[in-house]
Amino acid sequence: MTSVTALPSRPRHLPVLSHHGAFRLHASVLVALLAASSAPTPLYALYQNAWHFSAMTLTVVFSAYALALLVALLTAGTLSDHLGRRPVLAGALLAEAAAMAVFATAQGVPALIAARILQGLATGVATSAAGAALLDFEDPDHPGRATVTNGITPVAGMAVGVLAATALAQYAPAPTRTVYLLLLLLFTAQAAAVLRTPETARPHPGAWRSLRPAIAVAPASRPAMALAAPGIVAAWALGGFYSSLGPSLARLIDPHAARATGGLVFLTLTAAAGLAGHTARALPARTVSLAGTALLIPGVLLTLSGPQLHSLPALFAGTALAGAGFGAVTQGALRLLLPPAAPDERAGTLAAYYVLSYLAMSVPAVLAGLLTNRYGLRTALSLYAVTVVLLALIGLTRAARRPRTA
Repeated sequence: MTSVTALPSRPRHLPVLSHHGAFRLHASVLVALLAASSAPTPLYALYQNAWHFSAMTLTVVFSAYALALLVALLTAGTLSDHLGRRPVLAGALLAEAAAMAVFATAQGVPALIAARILQGLATGVATSAAGAALLDFEDPDHPGRATVTNGITPVAGMAVGVLAATALAQYAPAPTRTVYLLLLLLFTAQAAAVLRTPETARPHPGAWRSLRPAIAVAPASRPAMALAAPGIVAAWALGGFYSSLGPSLARLIDPHAARATGGLVFLTLTAAAGLAGHTARALPARTVSLAGTALLIPGVLLTLSGPQLHSLPALFAGTALAGAGFGAVTQGALRLLLPPAAPDERAGTLAAYYVLSYLAMSVPAVLAGLLTNRYGLRTALSLYAVTVVLLALIGLTRAARRPRTA
């Protein structure tokens, strides 16, 4: 792997983290960012009870985050290539801490939307910088570890976030504040720690020009993107449904279920995704991506049967299958995309992957909210399921027609 010379631009009194320590730090940053993104999911029911807003408003709150993140990725996805990983990531983490403060003090839907927008902007900048830094700090003795970590940490982070928020919602004295205050402290500490890492991207001109909205996929990664795109869209669209309307689906099946049930649905999705991604890390990337795409089909069909059968076990079983597919698609796609990219193309390629992912996550979720308001959650779920199955079938068909050497 190409080595990168650290830049001597840090105050001398700060000790420098080793490359191994920096790798673990950036992995923890990705986990924390995605944990914060999923933390509101178990709390949506509390917000709805307190502020009496509709399913459509709920999907708008959710999508405000995803669309803001898209804007950040399209404009600042390659900023760390120009200014350096360290200052860009530290600044984004402080902005993330500010978003947690807005969440903790929110008194209504407008504040919730504002917090989600600020969080989305900060997360978009931070994920591309931290993900690229993971590749920069990869141990040459363990090639591929950084790409696998990039694939596993997002779903692991979402699982941690929803688990922590669900537990705190059940037992903490201030359930809509405690989790955000803890995350605020964590992001502040991580921002300080990032300043102790070696700089791995040599700053160069063009930062302002890089802010023009653009998709920057490395030429060598474009065939892999074309192959994996349908599965990526199907997986993240399903993830968007679970993270916005998953708790509502649990209440539809069993209105008297415990308050934590909705959060446990999303936890099942993300935990299964993390387990699948970890288990499949040694298998060929193409095989993992296609197997994950195939798993989405029975997963979504079994999930669809939950409301018809009034069965929470069917819902959780379908969610586990869908989560395994989600994790395999995510990990396999990143292993296809990132290794061919040159070091100065990593942040842009990773940002392009997240643009596709979060676009697939947010737009269908808004449409699902509209359909739910107009036709009910059952109908919205059926149309959503048909769309995901069709996308998965398209991805599998395209792969079957494409030579393995392409």
